[in-house]
Amino acid sequence: MLMKDFMTQDVPVISPGDTIRRAIGIFRRTRLDGLPAVDAAGQLLGLLTRVNLFDALLAGSGLEEPVDDYLTRRVVTVGLDAPYPDVVEVVKTSPVGMGVVVDDSGGVQGVFTKVDMIMALFKDADLLNARLRAIYQAMHNGLVSVDGAGHVIMLNPAAEALLGVCEQDVLGRHVEQAFPGLNLAMVMETGQEKVGKKWEYGGRALLVNCTPVLDGGRTAGAMAIFQDFTELEQVAAELESVRTLQHTLQTVLDIAYDGIVVVNREGSITFINQALADFFGLDPEKAVGRQVTEVLENSRLHVVARTGIPETSQLQQVGGAYYVVSRLPIVEKGRVVGAVGKMTFRNLEEIKELARRLDSLESKLNYYREELKKAGTSGYYTFESIISVSPVMVQLKGEAMQAARGLSTVLIRGESGTGKELFAQAIHMASPRHGGPFIKINCAAIPDQLLESEFFGYASGAFTGARKGGKPGRFELANGGTIFLDEIGDMSPGLQAKLLRVLQDREFDRVGGTKPVRVDIRVLAATNRNLEEMVADGVFRADLYYRLNVITLNIPPLRERPEDVLPLVHSFLGKYNSFLGTGFTGADPGAVEIMKHYHWPGNVRELENVVERAVNFATGETIKVQDMPPYLRRGKQSSAEPIKTVSTLRDRLSEAEREIILSALQVTQGNKTRAARMLGMSRSRLYEKLKKLGL
Repeated sequence: MLMKDFMTQDVPVISPGDTIRRAIGIFRRTRLDGLPAVDAAGQLLGLLTRVNLFDALLAGSGLEEPVDDYLTRRVVTVGLDAPYPDVVEVVKTSPVGMGVVVDDSGGVQGVFTKVDMIMALFKDADLLNARLRAIYQAMHNGLVSVDGAGHVIMLNPAAEALLGVCEQDVLGRHVEQAFPGLNLAMVMETGQEKVGKKWEYGGRALLVNCTPVLDGGRTAGAMAIFQDFTELEQVAAELESVRTLQHTLQTVLDIAYDGIVVVNREGSITFINQALADFFGLDPEKAVGRQVTEVLENSRLHVVARTGIPETSQLQQVGGAYYVVSRLPIVEKGRVVGAVGKMTFRNLEEIKELARRLDSLESKLNYYREELKKAGTSGYYTFESIISVSPVMVQLKGEAMQAARGLSTVLIRGESGTGKELFAQAIHMASPRHGGPFIKINCAAIPDQLLESEFFGYASGAFTGARKGGKPGRFELANGGTIFLDEIGDMSPGLQAKLLRVLQDREFDRVGGTKPVRVDIRVLAATNRNLEEMVADGVFRADLYYRLNVITLNIPPLRERPEDVLPLVHSFLGKYNSFLGTGFTGADPGAVEIMKHYHWPGNVRELENVVERAVNFATGETIKVQDMPPYLRRGKQSSAEPIKTVSTLRDRLSEAEREIILSALQVTQGNKTRAARMLGMSRSRLYEKLKKLGL
């Protein structure tokens, strides 16, 4: 305890020339017995005590006389950081009952009195008593304390639990009445401790230590500290069990085929099993305690013990031969305390053969690793997934990244298979909403009668067979995230009006509902149709068009960027190499020439299907012309060159079907609804055909 902990701070001071009247006024307002007198620089000049003031008045001094002649000049001063014992020694020599506290420069910081010192002792004693009581209350061992007459004055919670009594029931009772056989009276009589005494109480065997409480050579009481002897026996049994387990583990490690060595954090060997010792002709007892590098050449166990970084399936050369080793850190309570190494003595050629057999499996696993990696980002594509070297596409990706930062509606335009949905997912993943849902609706694939309920959901009882409690629509599911409206040009006029309301007000009504539903969404839309012509023809609302056409991204078809064909081929080869366990390195010049000059009506989707087919039919390390689909090969052959390849009936039918569908799409300018009607099939059936043919 230091002086600054118990001094009186912010005391008023007087200066030379101050009158007796002013001093009396200060004394009346405070309970101080003295006032420090300081000069203009704040340095201590003396002390005016109440006794000094009484002397002045008895001497007949007037109230307006200065106090200068009545100051006590011999003043006890103490620094702020003076310890309490030093202050006690200073006060013993003080002629007055108080002192002044000064800083290093002699400035007055406060005063202290003998009363302050006594109160500080009381405060310190109370604090010490509180700390001791807290310790007693928190002790795991039981504690009984008695006064000089042998009456119980304290019983801590651990003692209550061990003895099965409540403190309030035994306070004030004699210890021998409350706890027969504890015999604290003998300890108080002799004034000597008694350690390791066995005491039985309430059916429990307790181990007790008794000690007297001495006050200046006089016995003022005694204390007994005890713990459950049964608990100690359990600990001893557990230690014996651990010892047995250690012996068992050592036996298991000694008979293991692999070599085991353990080091501490400094790299010194703490254990080496018999298998490793026998293999290298070592004495385990002599090896323990030595540095591992002195016993096993090229060992890195000491490095692992220091860094905590594991090293698995590494090759280590010992005595001119190579062995497969794994080194793992030993971690205890988050701290690396050593390392363990395992050395395999099996023939290295066998391990190489195993590695070769595992290589084929690893290539397949690579594909699934990529899929799992995508699953970590909800399975969506990012801008890194868009493979392109075309300057136009590079610029388009940059614009899309910039648009992703905002909340405005984005209209993505391009032919089928150019990657409109891929761009939509990438924009979502690069936007502030990437943590929210990404909901896709294909406006052309859902029947008109179901579109409204799919978009906006329905209320309970909206129609016969409606789910109880209703069902949320796609817009409601997209709340807090992004909704992607694919094939927006195929939406019915009635639904266009309702979509316009959502874009304007961010609210809608469920089918059969009476209350509007508000949503926080970002809208992305895509189409391969000419919306401007549709607006001019009156089949697409102009106000909806302008709402959607805030930011437009036009994805060029693959035929306009032939420089992207080869990078895409390599990307698809990598994908199918991983998936199918193949090892294709590329395509030969003939195949590349065909792919670069083909017009790709199905764009990137068609190119991927061609690569997948070629990977399944190719036999070498590269894709050749004969591995390409027949319709691509025919386009390359000269009219004078006879066709050597005979197509199957299924191939010919597929080619004819492909040409018919492409013709219909060209006539309808990409309108799949009209094309399906022209071909006499449903719109969903047309989508299945397009997907199958890679269009």
